[in-house]
Amino acid sequence: MSAPVPYNTSFDPTGHLLLTPEDRDAPARVARLRELGIGDTPVPEFDEFARNLAHVTGAPFSMVNFIDENRQYFAGLYAAGRPGVQLEAAPQQQVGRTMTRDQGYCPHVVVRKKALVLEDVCDYPRFAGNRVVDEIGIRSYMGAPLIDWKTGMALGTICVVDTDTHPWGRDGLATIKSMAQQLVDRIHELESRGVI
Repeated sequence: MSAPVPYNTSFDPTGHLLLTPEDRDAPARVARLRELGIGDTPVPEFDEFARNLAHVTGAPFSMVNFIDENRQYFAGLYAAGRPGVQLEAAPQQQVGRTMTRDQGYCPHVVVRKKALVLEDVCDYPRFAGNRVVDEIGIRSYMGAPLIDWKTGMALGTICVVDTDTHPWGRDGLATIKSMAQQLVDRIHELESRGVI
């Protein structure tokens, strides 16, 4: 008998690997992101935040990620030493500011509304089969949700990734959760000033 699934998900009928979770908040999230005016264009302040997040955590890549029904958008993106801030992928694949919802781990963080730490994604069968492992070479992930004060929804995430295993540890988890709260505070400050 298999263990119960903690939230609504779909399964790959051939491999029974956990795929992208069902996201019932997506329409309301899109409306809130439109109200805030974020999620469709790069935000220089978010790029700077991502750079700082990478520096603080020792990660080569970091993102400020907003998610709608079909895709993820990196309004903040940092890739150490990579021209054009793009993650290197197979020669035919490059990831820029957008990804589909079935790529990566941020959609799980948004639905769960909890931080997720994967020091080696290959240690977790439920996450090891994600497309970013083979297509982009992601081996380690840490992300935290951006919980909106007004709605209680996760608007998106901040996350760091590495192409090697990375021992994030408890300090890393505490750091990313604290920095997610800092960014939410900043978003609400900009909203109250009418900047966004």
